[in-house]
Amino acid sequence: MLTYTMEDYVETIYRLQTRRGYACVTDIAGYLGVKPPSVSRMLGKLARKNLVVYEKYRGVVLTDEGLELGRFLPERHLLLTRLLEVIGLQDASEKVVEGIEHFISAENLRRVKYFLAVAGQNPGVFAGSREE
Repeated sequence: MLTYTMEDYVETIYRLQTRRGYACVTDIAGYLGVKPPSVSRMLGKLARKNLVVYEKYRGVVLTDEGLELGRFLPERHLLLTRLLEVIGLQDASEKVVEGIEHFISAENLRRVKYFLAVAGQNPGVFAGSREE
């Protein structure tokens, strides 16, 4: 059984809210494959951290802080996926990226972004791993 973090919930709510303007407990539960009571508990935690506005039996929306985090999470995922590809780990799974993204610091993510910009300007240098 998978355990989801607060960030996983925020990202899910962000995706749903982007499509419809709000999210609801049953949609979040279906998206993540968890039971609605688990979603309700997590929404309570997210509300206490000022990431969502949540009232039982109504829709859920992200606060400004939650929206900022929601926009950031897919970008972080994409940057890390791209990094693994650039350094030659094409076989790195989503599981690897998911594991890294919850532990990388903001400073290290800025460095990854810079590295990818440099790699994009010098594609021959970072052509993946080579056995020498």
